[in-house]
Amino acid sequence: MSPKRLLPLAVLALAACSKAPESTESPETTSAEASAPAEAGPVPGRDYHSYATETFATTHLVLDLDVDFERRVLEGTATLDIERGGPGDTLVLDTRDLTITGVRAGGESLSDTAFELGEADDILGAPLSITVPEGASRVEVAYRTSPEATGLQWLEPRQTAGKRHPFLFSQAQAIHARSFVPSQDTPAVRFTYTATVRVPPDLLAVMSADNATERSEDGVYEFEMPQSIPSYLLAIAVGDLEFKAMGERTGVYAEAELLDAAAAEFEDTERMLEIAEVDYGPYKWGRYDLLILPPSFPFGGMENPRLSFITPTVIAGDKSLVALIAHELAHSWSGNLVTNATWRDLWINEGFTTYLTNRIMQKVYGDDRYTMEVALGYADLLGELELLETSDEIMALDVRGRDPDESFSNIPYEKGSLFLFEIEKAIGREAFDAFLLDYFQAFEFKSIHTEAALAYFEETLLAQHGDALDADRIREWIYEPGLPEDAPAPTSDAFTGVDSARADWLAGSLAADAIDTADWTFHQWKHFLDGMPEALTGEQLTELDTAFGLTETQNNEIAFSWLMIAVRNNYEAAEPRLEAFLTSIGRNKFLLPLYRALVANDKQAEAQRIFEAAKPGYHPLTVKRNGAVVYGEDA
Repeated sequence: MSPKRLLPLAVLALAACSKAPESTESPETTSAEASAPAEAGPVPGRDYHSYATETFATTHLVLDLDVDFERRVLEGTATLDIERGGPGDTLVLDTRDLTITGVRAGGESLSDTAFELGEADDILGAPLSITVPEGASRVEVAYRTSPEATGLQWLEPRQTAGKRHPFLFSQAQAIHARSFVPSQDTPAVRFTYTATVRVPPDLLAVMSADNATERSEDGVYEFEMPQSIPSYLLAIAVGDLEFKAMGERTGVYAEAELLDAAAAEFEDTERMLEIAEVDYGPYKWGRYDLLILPPSFPFGGMENPRLSFITPTVIAGDKSLVALIAHELAHSWSGNLVTNATWRDLWINEGFTTYLTNRIMQKVYGDDRYTMEVALGYADLLGELELLETSDEIMALDVRGRDPDESFSNIPYEKGSLFLFEIEKAIGREAFDAFLLDYFQAFEFKSIHTEAALAYFEETLLAQHGDALDADRIREWIYEPGLPEDAPAPTSDAFTGVDSARADWLAGSLAADAIDTADWTFHQWKHFLDGMPEALTGEQLTELDTAFGLTETQNNEIAFSWLMIAVRNNYEAAEPRLEAFLTSIGRNKFLLPLYRALVANDKQAEAQRIFEAAKPGYHPLTVKRNGAVVYGEDA
């Protein structure tokens, strides 16, 4: 689905420089530039997914909201402190399906001012244009959200672990903040915020800010986020939550039924935090807590500062999936501290974060786990490269005219990480760590685009290590599809025996129940299954399942790999588990490939039946993406 037009949009972030400048703004796009053909290429730093212009920039946000579970809406006011950055008297905010009931502007006192809600675009929502009187520095917007807000999910008690109370949670990335807060919804604009939130007295409210650890008797909660963040890191959740500390600066919020298991699973979070600080500089956000969401959460995790949102699907009982925690923590430096300016620049967030994740995991869990996780990430990348269009294999992806959610793939994550891994190998880990420390300090609390990052690379890495690095090679990584020739191909010795066992079993020289799996980790199981050929016989599937109980495994990653094999090969014994899996989990990492596999294997009617049964419990983003798959509209 494409927007109706390319709009004369938003903010040009940092110009390429060796020292991060203070300004994040640019001249307004001209009508000629807005209508320029795609072949001309995106303007570095221009956010084609926001209506915001350079005329004003938000510096602080004050929210005053009522959470209404009966109507499934947030209602109240958003007050923005603004600074003028260019000529004109119109502040343009991003909205999606918001009802605007009034707008005021001024300084210490506010008065009604003119506003207009423009035509809604399929992807971008509607611009809210507000007349700002001369000298005014604050704008207050009274509004309420739609029950179908794309950035909010409202759950009934039956959809929660405790089944006693409703639950609400947000997901603002990439451009869904505008569905619950009128804002300059671009990562190039950063602001601090405070909030007053009123909820039913028997529930606890939390945000991407400082949080209470106990319920308020009157259901009123006050929040403050003193560090500046982009809009996509705005987050709120309300539910029957309890808190348990895991360390001096770390803890976990969850429903009581999940709290102890989550705290035990993620007890190494404090150690991860301390290790990351040693190499990449002080943690700048105060506390680092986790919120365990219901299983309908569409992602593995979301790096909301101070409070990462986490799927319960990574509570495996053996810490085998805690790399996700390291990943969301690593965003405290790469992403939250140094942020991509537009969604074309997503690799600046996710490539650096994936690289840091592997490094943190190595220090906490050792070299063997590190090499296995890097090798699995590389395998995932190769698998995705086989599926993507060539144009989507580029790290600096042109997403003009597309939903920015489409920028999320293994390209910004794993290709971005592999790019940094190559630099590390070329100049040495000690030198690369020194670069990373300087990079995070140079751009902290800034939003940068690809060309700014490249300029910084040239003035630091290339200037200091020109004998080991090549500018053209770096540009090839970022601007060309696929992988450069002789790119690193990470492997793990821990997989050698797994490969041998798989080959012997496939050759018929080794029975499944004779394979020695006693010491296998999750990573080896995943490698074993993901390395299977596309086609297996019914007898082979039954043998594997009988020997290892794969259909009933409680590790969601292993279950996913097995169910993909089962769908490809019409293994009927796994069909009940497949349906249970698809209807109880909302994580798109699992759902999208499984639905696509069903459709590809002539089971579209079955996919539609399961999807319709599961849809009431899915997040709006999950419904949108998977609905397109099962009804044949998948791009």
